[in-house]
Amino acid sequence: MEIESSGGSSASEPVKKGRRFRIVFDKKNCIGAAACAAVAPEFWVMKDDGKADLVGHRVDEDGNQVLVVSETELTPEGKRVLDLNKEAAEVCPVQVIHIYDDETGEKII
Repeated sequence: MEIESSGGSSASEPVKKGRRFRIVFDKKNCIGAAACAAVAPEFWVMKDDGKADLVGHRVDEDGNQVLVVSETELTPEGKRVLDLNKEAAEVCPVQVIHIYDDETGEKII
């Protein structure tokens, strides 16, 4: 987990930046409905193959697209990154977008 020192405490007293969450996209099973791109275009784009892509992703050992975000992270427009991606996961008709607590591995969606 990332930590940083706050201005009001000593450097030996770290302040948590917030929990981190892992967004996992199973692209091979995506049907290209574009619901994710409609609700969270900052993170989901449609590609020439007719399927979505998770913006800024890395590919894991299973071929899934993965992006780790902080619960406090905001877009330049002030939207919560985690909330946008939760909504994208919820509207996906084939449920190929999953969100996990990055520390515990607990599945959130």
